[in-house]
Amino acid sequence: MSQTKKHLHVIGIGGIGVSALARYYKRLGYSVSGSDGADSPFLDRLRSEGFEIFIGHQAENLWENTDLVIYSEAIITKPDLSPEEQIYSNLELARARDLGIEHFSYPVALGKVFNEKQGIAITGSHGKSTTTAMTALMLANDYSGNPTIELPADGTAFYAPTSPGCSAIIGTQVPQFWNTNFYTEPLTENFVIEACEYKRSFLQYRPHITVITNIDLDHLDYYKNLEDYLSAFQSLVDQTNDFVIISAGDVNSEKLDIPESKKIIVGNGKIIYFPRVEEMCCNAKKCYYVQKDMPIPEMKLQVPGDHLLQDAHLAYTVGRLLGMKDDIIVPKLESYTGSWRRSEIVGTTKNGNILMSDYGHHPNEIKPTLHAIKEKYQDKKLFVVFQPHQYSRTRELLQEFATSFIDADMLIIPDIYFSRDKKEDVEWMTVEKLIDTIRPNQPNIENGNGLENTVNLIQEYDKKNPNSFIILLLGAGDVDSLRYKIL
Repeated sequence: MSQTKKHLHVIGIGGIGVSALARYYKRLGYSVSGSDGADSPFLDRLRSEGFEIFIGHQAENLWENTDLVIYSEAIITKPDLSPEEQIYSNLELARARDLGIEHFSYPVALGKVFNEKQGIAITGSHGKSTTTAMTALMLANDYSGNPTIELPADGTAFYAPTSPGCSAIIGTQVPQFWNTNFYTEPLTENFVIEACEYKRSFLQYRPHITVITNIDLDHLDYYKNLEDYLSAFQSLVDQTNDFVIISAGDVNSEKLDIPESKKIIVGNGKIIYFPRVEEMCCNAKKCYYVQKDMPIPEMKLQVPGDHLLQDAHLAYTVGRLLGMKDDIIVPKLESYTGSWRRSEIVGTTKNGNILMSDYGHHPNEIKPTLHAIKEKYQDKKLFVVFQPHQYSRTRELLQEFATSFIDADMLIIPDIYFSRDKKEDVEWMTVEKLIDTIRPNQPNIENGNGLENTVNLIQEYDKKNPNSFIILLLGAGDVDSLRYKIL
């Protein structure tokens, strides 16, 4: 097969982050192919954009004249093997090694691009996808980003840009970015990414600005304890060049050792602590002065919930750091209409009930999400289908889940999503044990006995209760696949 331009092959291209990076490389002029374990509507979308997609991880997927291979770490599924054996158990990666083709994991590959730019890393235990989307939307100009539109060679725009511009890799799909997880203005230096803390992946990045939405102990299949978890965030703080933005009142974020000249604190509708750095003062040394209690203008968001307003305030602070004015920032943030699987309205059943989907899987994500939905739809009952993500996470956070579903009128747990779990966790943690823990605070709870049977339960309830409730598909596993069977 002949080629006239550089070729990238992406293993596990169905992943939300790695697919965005694939789109970025395609925008740079690469031809891009990819593989995944199973087909999906998401892969159909990539095919329509000109990506060559293979189903299955066969060695022959990889061209001999491929220039670069990027792989999702989700393909590494054999914990009984050594790290190197795990990687090269994938036939495509083994072929890349044998052919001498450069190959990098997604975090490493993203770091190589991100670290060449003025990087803005959005991280935290919850809310990073939404905050990343808001920040990118705020910085973006409307004349580019669409892969079918080319910027003039001399760098001029179709009209004078009102925002600094950015490229962005987002962990969700954003309607304003053509329902993709990617945006780019190649001529800008600003690069916004969602920076995942799992396995310390975000330490591949050297941000100029880091935003930490919050810190709640998570990923207990990797981190030993809260101290270990915090140490990862501390390392990211240490390698951040300019500013670290945190939420006021977030106990764990406040435990981080952030230099006063870097620290920005946002909360209660204001920028509580805002250092201004001057390059030339005090005998040509960097100095800073502090502004306190800077009010953030009122915003009328289209998405409900105080937690989402805080996300918007964090994004606002990034805009102020980059010199944007309120009259540009506020309308852009108010234009945000939500994202894929973030309290997303999927559609309406034939019986008039609203179907929503949300990625929330940690107890401290679930509580505010359910509360916000109930506040917005006060005349509706809330029917929640929650699929816990990982046996290990469910086991470690069992007691926290006990009080997470108070705002639900009915709760079904179909199963527990298996991912990287140890045998002992699978044997110990069961759906019934989780139900028994939740039931004292939520008596209307039921075992769905699998996703297929859960569909039947939903459809039966839908028929009996027309125009009366919200169906919420909740969790980070494959519970969202039910949307195609319910509507």
